[in-house]
Amino acid sequence: MARFGYARVSTRGQKDDSQIDALTAAGCERIWVDKASGKLARRQEWDKCFEYLRRGDELVITRLSRPFRSVRHMTAQEPIDW
Repeated sequence: MARFGYARVSTRGQKDDSQIDALTAAGCERIWVDKASGKLARRQEWDKCFEYLRRGDELVITRLSRPFRSVRHMTAQEPIDW
């Protein structure tokens, strides 16, 4: 079992430092970061993160709005078949 993190900022001008600091403090071994708008359904680093996770791994995020735009977007994610 391992702990991983995901961070996202909406624009290139925004800083992800506070998210990275929080994820590092939480003990994340690896952190994926996207610089993309929340309106995009697919994000390159989110997809890589999701593919990397295995049964028993923990995913840490700083806010639900980082990987998902809305509850509808969150529930539309395909389930992981472990």
